[in-house]
Amino acid sequence: MTGGSSVDRILAVLIKEFIQLTRDRLTYAMILVMPIVQLMLFGYAINNDPRDLPTAVLVQDHGPMARSTLSALVNSGYFKVVAEAASPADLDRAIAEGRAQFALTIPADFTRRVVRGDDAQILVEADASDPAATGGAIAALSSLPRTALSRDLVGAAAQVDRDPFEVVIHRRYNPEAITAYNIVPGLLGVILSMTLVMMTSLGVTREFERGTMESLLATPARPIEVMIGKLTPYVVVGLVQTVVILVLARALFAVPMAGGWEALVLGVFLFIVGSLSLGFLISTVARTQLQAMQMSFFYIMPSLLLSGFMFPFRGMPQWAQALGTVIPVTHFLRVVRGSLLKGLGLHDLWTSLAALALFVVVIAAAAMSRYRRTLD
Repeated sequence: MTGGSSVDRILAVLIKEFIQLTRDRLTYAMILVMPIVQLMLFGYAINNDPRDLPTAVLVQDHGPMARSTLSALVNSGYFKVVAEAASPADLDRAIAEGRAQFALTIPADFTRRVVRGDDAQILVEADASDPAATGGAIAALSSLPRTALSRDLVGAAAQVDRDPFEVVIHRRYNPEAITAYNIVPGLLGVILSMTLVMMTSLGVTREFERGTMESLLATPARPIEVMIGKLTPYVVVGLVQTVVILVLARALFAVPMAGGWEALVLGVFLFIVGSLSLGFLISTVARTQLQAMQMSFFYIMPSLLLSGFMFPFRGMPQWAQALGTVIPVTHFLRVVRGSLLKGLGLHDLWTSLAALALFVVVIAAAAMSRYRRTLD
Protein backbone atom coordinates (compact mmCIF):
# COMPACT_ATOMS: atom_id res chain seq x y z
CA MET A 1 0.00 0.00 0.00
CA THR A 2 1.28 3.38 -0.88
CA GLY A 3 -0.97 5.17 1.61
CA GLY A 4 -2.30 7.56 -1.03
CA SER A 5 -0.48 10.18 -3.04
CA SER A 6 2.22 12.48 -1.72
CA VAL A 7 -0.15 15.43 -1.84
CA ASP A 8 -2.69 13.57 0.29
CA ARG A 9 -0.06 12.74 2.91
CA ILE A 10 1.17 16.33 3.03
CA LEU A 11 -2.42 17.54 3.32
CA ALA A 12 -3.08 15.12 6.18
CA VAL A 13 -0.01 16.35 8.10
CA LEU A 14 -0.99 19.96 7.39
CA ILE A 15 -4.51 19.46 8.77
CA LYS A 16 -3.11 17.72 11.81
CA GLU A 17 -0.77 20.65 12.52
CA PHE A 18 -3.58 23.19 12.24
CA ILE A 19 -5.68 21.15 14.66
CA GLN A 20 -2.75 20.88 17.06
CA LEU A 21 -2.16 24.63 16.79
CA THR A 22 -5.74 25.43 17.76
CA ARG A 23 -5.49 23.09 20.74
CA ASP A 24 -2.43 24.94 22.04
CA ARG A 25 -4.40 27.97 23.16
CA LEU A 26 -1.42 29.93 24.48
CA THR A 27 0.52 29.70 21.21
CA TYR A 28 -2.66 30.42 19.25
CA ALA A 29 -3.27 33.53 21.36
CA MET A 30 0.32 34.68 20.87
CA ILE A 31 -0.04 34.40 17.09
CA LEU A 32 -3.11 36.61 17.13
CA VAL A 33 -2.21 39.04 19.92
CA MET A 34 1.45 39.77 19.21
CA PRO A 35 0.93 41.53 15.84
CA ILE A 36 -1.84 43.65 17.34
CA VAL A 37 0.29 44.59 20.35
CA GLN A 38 3.28 45.44 18.15
CA LEU A 39 1.12 47.55 15.83
CA MET A 40 -0.36 49.50 18.74
CA LEU A 41 2.98 50.05 20.43
CA PHE A 42 4.98 51.05 17.38
CA GLY A 43 2.15 52.96 15.74
CA TYR A 44 0.88 54.99 18.69
CA ALA A 45 3.27 54.77 21.63
CA ILE A 46 6.65 55.35 19.99
CA ASN A 47 7.55 59.00 19.49
CA ASN A 48 11.09 60.33 19.11
CA ASP A 49 9.97 63.96 19.24
CA PRO A 50 8.21 64.34 22.61
CA ARG A 51 6.07 67.41 23.24
CA ASP A 52 4.38 69.01 26.24
CA LEU A 53 7.40 68.28 28.38
CA PRO A 54 6.82 69.18 32.06
CA THR A 55 8.45 72.50 32.86
CA ALA A 56 8.91 74.30 36.18
CA VAL A 57 9.19 78.08 36.01
CA LEU A 58 10.60 80.76 38.27
CA VAL A 59 9.36 84.12 36.96
CA GLN A 60 10.87 86.99 38.94
CA ASP A 61 9.80 89.65 36.43
CA HIS A 62 6.03 90.09 36.16
CA GLY A 63 6.10 92.58 33.31
CA PRO A 64 4.41 92.08 29.92
CA MET A 65 7.61 91.01 28.17
CA ALA A 66 8.20 88.23 30.69
CA ARG A 67 4.63 87.03 30.20
CA SER A 68 5.03 87.12 26.42
CA THR A 69 8.23 85.12 26.64
CA LEU A 70 6.58 82.48 28.80
CA SER A 71 3.57 82.31 26.48
CA ALA A 72 5.81 81.88 23.44
CA LEU A 73 7.65 79.08 25.20
CA VAL A 74 4.40 77.22 25.89
CA ASN A 75 3.01 77.90 22.41
CA SER A 76 6.01 76.17 20.85
CA GLY A 77 4.32 72.90 21.84
CA TYR A 78 7.40 71.44 23.50
CA PHE A 79 6.91 72.84 27.00
CA LYS A 80 4.07 72.50 29.49
CA VAL A 81 4.21 74.47 32.72
CA VAL A 82 3.48 72.10 35.60
CA ALA A 83 4.87 74.04 38.56
CA GLU A 84 5.74 77.58 39.59
CA ALA A 85 8.78 77.56 41.82
CA ALA A 86 9.38 79.99 44.65
CA SER A 87 13.16 79.72 44.58
CA PRO A 88 16.04 78.23 42.55
CA ALA A 89 16.18 75.40 45.09
CA ASP A 90 12.62 74.40 44.13
CA LEU A 91 13.69 74.21 40.49
CA ASP A 92 16.65 72.03 41.43
CA ARG A 93 14.43 69.59 43.30
CA ALA A 94 11.89 69.43 40.47
CA ILE A 95 14.62 68.58 37.95
CA ALA A 96 16.42 66.11 40.23
CA GLU A 97 13.28 64.21 41.23
CA GLY A 98 12.06 63.98 37.64
CA ARG A 99 8.92 66.03 38.17
CA ALA A 100 10.12 68.46 35.52
CA GLN A 101 12.14 67.93 32.36
CA PHE A 102 12.94 71.66 32.06
CA ALA A 103 13.31 74.58 34.44
CA LEU A 104 12.88 78.18 33.23
CA THR A 105 14.17 81.22 35.12
CA ILE A 106 13.24 84.76 34.04
CA PRO A 107 15.26 87.22 36.17
CA ALA A 108 13.77 90.26 37.84
CA ASP A 109 15.56 92.73 35.54
CA PHE A 110 14.51 91.00 32.31
CA THR A 111 12.14 93.70 30.98
CA ARG A 112 14.46 96.54 31.89
CA ARG A 113 17.40 94.93 30.13
CA VAL A 114 15.36 94.17 27.01
CA VAL A 115 14.16 97.77 26.74
CA ARG A 116 17.68 99.12 27.22
CA GLY A 117 19.25 96.54 24.90
CA ASP A 118 21.47 95.50 27.78
CA ASP A 119 22.12 91.79 27.04
CA ALA A 120 18.96 90.38 28.61
CA GLN A 121 19.01 86.66 29.35
CA ILE A 122 16.74 83.87 30.50
CA LEU A 123 17.97 80.54 31.85
CA VAL A 124 16.60 77.19 30.69
CA GLU A 125 17.88 74.12 32.55
CA ALA A 126 17.23 70.72 31.02
CA ASP A 127 17.36 67.23 32.46
CA ALA A 128 19.58 66.00 29.64
CA SER A 129 20.22 62.53 31.07
CA ASP A 130 18.21 61.28 28.06
CA PRO A 131 19.38 63.38 25.07
CA ALA A 132 16.58 62.05 22.85
CA ALA A 133 13.92 63.43 25.19
CA THR A 134 15.23 67.00 25.15
CA GLY A 135 16.84 67.40 21.73
CA GLY A 136 13.77 68.71 19.88
CA ALA A 137 12.77 71.09 22.67
CA ILE A 138 16.26 72.56 22.97
CA ALA A 139 16.39 73.07 19.20
CA ALA A 140 13.07 74.95 19.37
CA LEU A 141 14.57 77.41 21.86
CA SER A 142 16.82 78.87 19.16
CA SER A 143 13.89 80.74 17.58
CA LEU A 144 12.37 81.93 20.86
CA PRO A 145 14.20 85.31 21.10
CA ARG A 146 13.11 86.30 17.59
CA THR A 147 9.43 85.46 18.01
CA ALA A 148 8.55 85.90 21.69
CA LEU A 149 8.57 89.73 21.75
CA SER A 150 7.52 90.48 18.17
CA ARG A 151 4.42 92.34 19.41
CA ASP A 152 5.96 93.94 22.48
CA LEU A 153 8.91 95.73 20.87
CA VAL A 154 7.96 98.89 19.03
CA GLY A 155 9.78 101.91 17.69
CA ALA A 156 13.56 101.98 17.92
CA ALA A 157 13.70 98.81 20.02
CA ALA A 158 12.07 96.86 17.20
CA GLN A 159 14.59 98.11 14.65
CA VAL A 160 17.63 96.72 16.44
CA ASP A 161 19.27 94.12 14.24
CA ARG A 162 19.86 91.52 16.94
CA ASP A 163 17.89 89.25 19.24
CA PRO A 164 16.24 91.11 22.13
CA PHE A 165 17.46 88.52 24.64
CA GLU A 166 19.55 85.40 24.91
CA VAL A 167 18.45 81.93 25.99
CA VAL A 168 21.15 80.38 28.18
CA ILE A 169 20.76 76.60 28.10
CA HIS A 170 22.19 74.48 30.89
CA ARG A 171 22.15 70.74 30.16
CA ARG A 172 22.26 68.98 33.51
CA TYR A 173 23.56 65.47 34.26
CA ASN A 174 24.73 64.93 30.66
CA PRO A 175 25.99 68.25 29.28
CA GLU A 176 27.72 66.65 26.29
CA ALA A 177 24.55 64.72 25.31
CA ILE A 178 26.36 61.38 25.33
CA THR A 179 23.79 58.68 24.57
CA ALA A 180 25.75 55.98 26.38
CA TYR A 181 25.20 57.72 29.71
CA ASN A 182 21.50 57.00 29.34
CA ILE A 183 21.53 53.69 27.47
CA VAL A 184 24.22 51.78 29.36
CA PRO A 185 22.66 52.13 32.85
CA GLY A 186 19.31 51.22 31.30
CA LEU A 187 20.81 48.02 29.93
CA LEU A 188 21.08 46.77 33.49
CA GLY A 189 17.30 46.49 33.75
CA VAL A 190 16.92 44.96 30.29
CA ILE A 191 19.64 42.34 30.77
CA LEU A 192 18.39 41.33 34.20
CA SER A 193 14.84 41.01 32.85
CA MET A 194 15.85 38.92 29.85
CA THR A 195 18.13 36.56 31.73
CA LEU A 196 16.42 36.12 35.09
CA VAL A 197 12.79 35.90 33.96
CA MET A 198 13.55 33.60 31.05
CA MET A 199 16.13 31.46 32.87
CA THR A 200 13.83 30.85 35.82
CA SER A 201 10.72 30.13 33.77
CA LEU A 202 12.56 27.75 31.44
CA GLY A 203 14.46 26.04 34.26
CA VAL A 204 11.40 25.21 36.34
CA THR A 205 9.28 24.28 33.32
CA ARG A 206 12.05 21.94 32.17
CA GLU A 207 11.74 20.01 35.43
CA PHE A 208 8.00 19.58 34.92
CA GLU A 209 8.59 18.36 31.36
CA ARG A 210 11.25 15.85 32.38
CA GLY A 211 9.32 14.63 35.42
CA THR A 212 12.07 15.52 37.88
CA MET A 213 9.70 17.86 39.67
CA GLU A 214 7.78 14.82 40.91
CA SER A 215 10.85 13.70 42.85
CA LEU A 216 11.17 17.15 44.35
CA LEU A 217 7.50 17.17 45.32
CA ALA A 218 7.97 13.85 47.11
CA THR A 219 10.38 15.46 49.57
CA PRO A 220 9.22 17.09 52.83
CA ALA A 221 10.12 20.55 51.45
CA ARG A 222 7.26 23.03 51.61
CA PRO A 223 6.36 25.21 48.60
CA ILE A 224 8.00 28.33 50.01
CA GLU A 225 11.17 26.34 50.74
CA VAL A 226 11.24 24.95 47.20
CA MET A 227 10.76 28.43 45.78
CA ILE A 228 13.53 29.96 47.89
CA GLY A 229 15.89 27.09 47.15
CA LYS A 230 15.37 27.29 43.41
CA LEU A 231 15.58 31.08 43.15
CA THR A 232 18.57 31.77 45.41
CA PRO A 233 21.23 30.66 42.88
CA TYR A 234 19.71 33.00 40.33
CA VAL A 235 19.88 35.87 42.83
CA VAL A 236 23.64 35.33 42.90
CA VAL A 237 23.67 35.28 39.09
CA GLY A 238 21.80 38.58 38.99
CA LEU A 239 24.16 40.22 41.47
CA VAL A 240 27.19 39.07 39.48
CA GLN A 241 25.64 40.44 36.29
CA THR A 242 24.99 43.76 38.03
CA VAL A 243 28.58 44.12 39.19
CA VAL A 244 29.95 43.21 35.76
CA ILE A 245 27.68 45.69 33.96
CA LEU A 246 28.49 48.54 36.35
CA VAL A 247 32.23 47.92 36.15
CA LEU A 248 32.18 47.81 32.35
CA ALA A 249 29.92 50.85 32.19
CA ARG A 250 32.51 52.84 34.11
CA ALA A 251 35.59 51.34 32.44
CA LEU A 252 34.42 51.33 28.81
CA PHE A 253 31.87 54.15 28.60
CA ALA A 254 32.93 56.41 31.49
CA VAL A 255 29.36 56.47 32.81
CA PRO A 256 29.20 58.86 35.79
CA MET A 257 28.81 57.27 39.20
CA ALA A 258 27.33 60.17 41.15
CA GLY A 259 26.40 58.13 44.22
CA GLY A 260 23.08 57.09 45.70
CA TRP A 261 24.43 53.60 46.33
CA GLU A 262 21.90 52.71 49.03
CA ALA A 263 18.99 53.30 46.66
CA LEU A 264 20.79 51.46 43.86
CA VAL A 265 21.55 48.38 45.98
CA LEU A 266 18.00 48.18 47.32
CA GLY A 267 16.55 48.70 43.85
CA VAL A 268 18.75 45.99 42.33
CA PHE A 269 17.82 43.50 45.05
CA LEU A 270 14.08 44.17 44.73
CA PHE A 271 14.20 43.97 40.95
CA ILE A 272 16.14 40.70 40.95
CA VAL A 273 13.76 39.06 43.42
CA GLY A 274 10.74 40.37 41.53
CA SER A 275 12.06 39.17 38.17
CA LEU A 276 12.79 35.71 39.55
CA SER A 277 9.34 35.53 41.14
CA LEU A 278 7.80 36.45 37.79
CA GLY A 279 9.80 33.72 36.08
CA PHE A 280 8.61 31.23 38.71
CA LEU A 281 5.01 32.37 38.18
CA ILE A 282 5.34 31.87 34.42
CA SER A 283 6.67 28.35 34.99
CA THR A 284 3.53 27.45 36.96
CA VAL A 285 1.33 28.58 34.06
CA ALA A 286 3.31 27.30 31.07
CA ARG A 287 3.09 23.62 30.21
CA THR A 288 6.14 23.54 27.93
CA GLN A 289 9.42 25.39 27.60
CA LEU A 290 8.17 26.92 24.35
CA GLN A 291 5.19 28.42 26.15
CA ALA A 292 7.46 29.68 28.93
CA MET A 293 9.67 31.42 26.37
CA GLN A 294 6.65 32.94 24.62
CA MET A 295 5.23 34.29 27.87
CA SER A 296 8.63 35.66 28.90
CA PHE A 297 8.94 37.46 25.58
CA PHE A 298 5.44 38.86 25.99
CA TYR A 299 6.68 40.54 29.19
CA ILE A 300 10.09 41.58 27.87
CA MET A 301 8.90 43.34 24.70
CA PRO A 302 6.70 45.95 26.48
CA SER A 303 9.51 46.36 29.01
CA LEU A 304 11.80 47.44 26.18
CA LEU A 305 9.32 49.73 24.45
CA LEU A 306 7.30 51.30 27.28
CA SER A 307 9.84 51.70 30.08
CA GLY A 308 11.78 54.61 28.60
CA PHE A 309 14.77 52.46 27.69
CA MET A 310 14.59 52.71 23.89
CA PHE A 311 12.29 55.70 23.45
CA PRO A 312 11.57 58.81 25.56
CA PHE A 313 8.98 57.94 28.19
CA ARG A 314 7.34 61.37 28.05
CA GLY A 315 7.04 61.12 24.28
CA MET A 316 4.36 58.45 24.63
CA PRO A 317 0.64 59.22 24.87
CA GLN A 318 -0.95 59.20 28.32
CA TRP A 319 -2.42 55.70 27.97
CA ALA A 320 0.99 54.31 27.02
CA GLN A 321 2.62 56.11 29.95
CA ALA A 322 0.00 54.58 32.24
CA LEU A 323 0.88 51.11 30.92
CA GLY A 324 4.58 51.88 31.28
CA THR A 325 4.10 52.89 34.90
CA VAL A 326 2.77 49.40 35.67
CA ILE A 327 5.92 47.78 34.25
CA PRO A 328 8.58 47.29 36.95
CA VAL A 329 11.44 47.97 34.52
CA THR A 330 10.24 51.58 34.29
CA HIS A 331 10.73 52.14 38.02
CA PHE A 332 14.00 50.24 38.07
CA LEU A 333 15.42 52.43 35.28
CA ARG A 334 14.46 55.51 37.28
CA VAL A 335 16.33 54.14 40.28
CA VAL A 336 19.43 53.21 38.28
CA ARG A 337 19.62 56.43 36.28
CA GLY A 338 18.65 58.58 39.24
CA SER A 339 21.31 57.14 41.50
CA LEU A 340 24.15 56.91 38.96
CA LEU A 341 23.60 60.09 36.96
CA LYS A 342 21.99 62.37 39.57
CA GLY A 343 23.25 60.95 42.86
CA LEU A 344 19.72 60.57 44.25
CA GLY A 345 19.23 58.64 47.48
CA LEU A 346 16.48 56.69 49.23
CA HIS A 347 14.51 59.82 50.10
CA ASP A 348 14.39 60.97 46.48
CA LEU A 349 13.61 57.59 44.91
CA TRP A 350 11.24 56.16 47.49
CA THR A 351 8.23 56.11 45.12
CA SER A 352 10.04 53.95 42.56
CA LEU A 353 11.45 51.71 45.29
CA ALA A 354 7.97 51.32 46.79
CA ALA A 355 6.63 50.33 43.36
CA LEU A 356 9.34 47.66 43.05
CA ALA A 357 8.57 46.37 46.55
CA LEU A 358 4.88 46.12 45.66
CA PHE A 359 5.83 44.24 42.49
CA VAL A 360 7.79 41.71 44.55
CA VAL A 361 4.96 41.15 47.05
CA VAL A 362 2.22 40.75 44.44
CA ILE A 363 4.17 38.51 42.05
CA ALA A 364 5.64 36.34 44.82
CA ALA A 365 2.18 35.84 46.34
CA ALA A 366 0.73 34.94 42.95
CA ALA A 367 3.58 32.52 42.26
CA MET A 368 3.08 30.77 45.60
CA SER A 369 -0.67 30.53 45.04
CA ARG A 370 -0.20 29.04 41.58
CA TYR A 371 2.47 26.65 42.84
CA ARG A 372 0.18 25.31 45.56
CA ARG A 373 -2.56 24.68 43.00
CA THR A 374 0.01 22.94 40.80
CA LEU A 375 0.86 20.64 43.69
CA ASP A 376 -2.81 19.79 44.17
